[in-house]
Amino acid sequence: MMNFLVKTIANAGALAVAVWLLDKITLTGDSTGKEFATLIIVALLFGLVNFLVKPVVKLLSLPLLILTLGLFTLVVNALMLLLTSWLADKLDLSFHVEGFWTAVVGGLIISVVSWALHVILPDGD
Repeated sequence: MMNFLVKTIANAGALAVAVWLLDKITLTGDSTGKEFATLIIVALLFGLVNFLVKPVVKLLSLPLLILTLGLFTLVVNALMLLLTSWLADKLDLSFHVEGFWTAVVGGLIISVVSWALHVILPDGD
């Protein structure tokens, strides 16, 4: 349970940094509390997408991952971010990623920040 909480906090922090750095990734709310709640829900949704969908996509794109020496992972991360944005729209959450290249840069930012936060935050095991 602690590991799940740490991963959710790391995802939320990484998403917050991406929203802060990129104008085309938006997270809006009426108040700071609503924005924070939306951020946590989107982080949970992003974690769920990465847990359920990403392994399947990586397996299906294995030849491209090998051919590009892993650089295709940036595209996979962008697709997961776009899928999270689409699901957030369907769930009426105010999170939106505008465009594929924004998603690529956002996915890169989220990966780096999430990795750094996982190094800093306790593991829980």
